[in-house]
Amino acid sequence: MSEHQMNGAEALILSLEKIGIDVAFGIPGGAAIPLYDALYKVRKKMKFVLVRHEQGAAHMADGYARATGKPAAVLVTSGPGAGNTVTGIMTAYMDSVPMIVITGQSVRSMLGKDGFQEADIFNLTMPIVKHSYLVKDANDIPRVLREAYHIATTGRPGPVLIDVPKDVGMEPCITGLDAEMNLPGYHPQSKGYTPETLHQIATALVASRRPVIVAGHGAVISRAEEELLTLAETMQIPVTSTLLGKGVFPDSHPLSLEGLGMHGTAYANRALVECDLMMSVGARLDDRILGVPSMFCRNAVKIHIDIDPAEFGKLVKPEIRCQGDAKTVLQDLLPLLQKGDTEDWCKTVAGYKKKWPLSFAKKGGLHSPQVIDALSKLTEGQAIIATDVGQHQMWAWQFYKCDKPWQFISSGGAGTMGFGLPAAIGAQFGRPDEAVVAIVGDGGFQMTMSELATAAIHKLPIKIFLMNNHYLGMVRQWQDMFYDERYSGVDLEGNPDFVQLAKAFGILGLNLKRAADIPKVLKRAMEHSGPVLVNVEVVKHEEVYPMVPPGKPLEDTVLGHPKKKKGRPAGRRSAKSAASTGELGDKT
Repeated sequence: MSEHQMNGAEALILSLEKIGIDVAFGIPGGAAIPLYDALYKVRKKMKFVLVRHEQGAAHMADGYARATGKPAAVLVTSGPGAGNTVTGIMTAYMDSVPMIVITGQSVRSMLGKDGFQEADIFNLTMPIVKHSYLVKDANDIPRVLREAYHIATTGRPGPVLIDVPKDVGMEPCITGLDAEMNLPGYHPQSKGYTPETLHQIATALVASRRPVIVAGHGAVISRAEEELLTLAETMQIPVTSTLLGKGVFPDSHPLSLEGLGMHGTAYANRALVECDLMMSVGARLDDRILGVPSMFCRNAVKIHIDIDPAEFGKLVKPEIRCQGDAKTVLQDLLPLLQKGDTEDWCKTVAGYKKKWPLSFAKKGGLHSPQVIDALSKLTEGQAIIATDVGQHQMWAWQFYKCDKPWQFISSGGAGTMGFGLPAAIGAQFGRPDEAVVAIVGDGGFQMTMSELATAAIHKLPIKIFLMNNHYLGMVRQWQDMFYDERYSGVDLEGNPDFVQLAKAFGILGLNLKRAADIPKVLKRAMEHSGPVLVNVEVVKHEEVYPMVPPGKPLEDTVLGHPKKKKGRPAGRRSAKSAASTGELGDKT
């Protein structure tokens, strides 16, 4: 077929391949039939993965991008099909993940007339996409696809939506596939700073005696791990990372403080309280990090490096702001630096790490962090980890040790339950020869567990560790601590037999109920050649610590569970006014 005989749908599929899309995830429907017909007729090398729910398709494309740095496509129909992608699009947008979402749409003559399965997905998704298109001419499709890829992958990455009316996919496209982009208003800058700004940063760093670097997802996206390591080692500066920045600085490094914020390490939070300089590299400094924004590093010079100038001053006003790609900024900054006087500070911070190490219970049943810690040691920290959202997510962040980026995949800004399983599937498609582990809870897993079919059909060797506490654990923790134990809507009574569920999909299912069985069950799961689901029966009542109570500064980091009040069963206690009275336990 020559390019001049193409229709719009065929031009779209061929354009996806031409711009470098390797895989598309989706489900067909009436308005998308021309697109799926084109998949059948003209697709040459792009892989198509039929999923079980459109939300799963979006999360798979997200996981693929977070594991590879490259966008995938989502291909769904109009109305409810497009609507079901909204959660996945929002998740990607909040975490700056590139993705191209293509939705079928009603024919042009029915737009705005409430036709069957019509939805204005263009406007529905306006706040949660980097850019969007409603294509009304098939000849625009090759140009739109090139622009969409460029927008999604440059500057601060993000999802781009392309809405294609059914008749546009069926009409001729005679422009060919090499159409030029037309983006006169889009000029992402990797160097939006001056030499003077770099000299300001260098001077402040050299003068500092108690500096801390906060590394975020932007440092991962820009692949700045080598520059970050060189900077930290050259100047001997401790480094803490955000949830999505995990791995960009090695967890095992002596200068690593690991995570910060609400469930970060006590030593990272204490270092930020005492520092005289805080340099954020690719972190947006959101509410989960800051505690009380006005008190965050209030005695420190604050330097903010970010590719998106919209992030400057949102919650924290920096003394020095530097707009640019993290890797580019650090490359330009490094020649200006020399070792500062931080020896005493590094000793102090090392003392905090010994004083307040992360720990977990080892008695009284099976504990999620106990299993995650064992998994980290068994895999030597080499597996790609995709988490769902909740307590298990925070324990995975704390106890699975990563020494490299593009390895820890989690929903940060949106906190999307149901993310873990499909994200792991997407990651496995992106890195088929590497071990991929999903760490999920029984609540979030049940939101997208139909994607077990996708894992089974493609014989993906993902390992799913389901931390089954029969609760929506994080909500229960907050109700326990701040709502006087009024447990409302959190008891997951009626959970299925997850092992039998896995077997129904043709997947190996294993139970893990005793600490003594951890080594053999984990070993069997990781050595199995296909997908595995391990139902981990953990204790019902357990809290994630350290914790910064809501509305409190990092100074008020709580280290552990308070002593049990007389007459209260283990793991339960009254916590009314705990945040204000300090009943939660020792603080840093």
